[in-house]
Amino acid sequence: MPAANARALEKAQTLDADGFIFDLEDAVAPDAKVAARDQLARALAGFDYRGRERVVRVNGLDTPWAADDLRMAARSGADAVLVPKVESAAALLAAEAALVDAGAPVGMALWAMMETPRAFLRADEIAGATPRLACLAMGTSDLAHELRALHTPDRIAFLPSLGLGLLAARAHGLAALDGVHLDLSDDAGFEAACRQALVLGFDGKTLIHPKTIAGANAVFSPDPARIAWAERVTAAHAAAEAAGKGVVLVDGKLIENLHVAEAQRLLALANAIGN
Repeated sequence: MPAANARALEKAQTLDADGFIFDLEDAVAPDAKVAARDQLARALAGFDYRGRERVVRVNGLDTPWAADDLRMAARSGADAVLVPKVESAAALLAAEAALVDAGAPVGMALWAMMETPRAFLRADEIAGATPRLACLAMGTSDLAHELRALHTPDRIAFLPSLGLGLLAARAHGLAALDGVHLDLSDDAGFEAACRQALVLGFDGKTLIHPKTIAGANAVFSPDPARIAWAERVTAAHAAAEAAGKGVVLVDGKLIENLHVAEAQRLLALANAIGN
């Protein structure tokens, strides 16, 4: 969401997204950077985003705007700061140091944009850089440019990079968000991309327009059949434990601890969405 767009910042209060990435980087022209930063600071202080996660995407650390962006973000009350074009652990540590120096609270998280070949080749290093890091966000638009790849319906050009990013996120206990779908007129293609991301294991998808929120929510929310399965698994496991049994069967299938953990995760996700 462009921080330079006052109407968008206000409208976000009414949108049913899980969170908002307020962009000071690519979506803001150079001569509007300072005004956008000031406008975003006022919005974060004055608007009610109803408990949604608020993330500030700052300008790249090698730009003349980054230092002031980080100082503003540190005091803004935002939940996280998204650092673009991260290619090393050192970049995240530098951003963290600047935030701490500016008075960022302990609970303010860092997110990393994974947008270049070097980023994905160093994904494990980046994902383990700091305990503040909470999420890896895939930047498939910039990645396509860097790879000289084409955007195709099967997104085959991005799969090696997405796999490396997802592996690193899971190895370090981080959230992982898939990249944006650029064609807003392609509803079928958007849904297919969301379903592919779900199958791969991503937690959600970054979006560029409010019209796609409902579609993404529909794909990434646990479906009723999965929730019912999770309820049966947790109930059967609890009953087996109470009876001192070591073997649990649900729908004729053996249930192991990993299935119980997945069932509990799904129920927690459904509960969070319901609230």
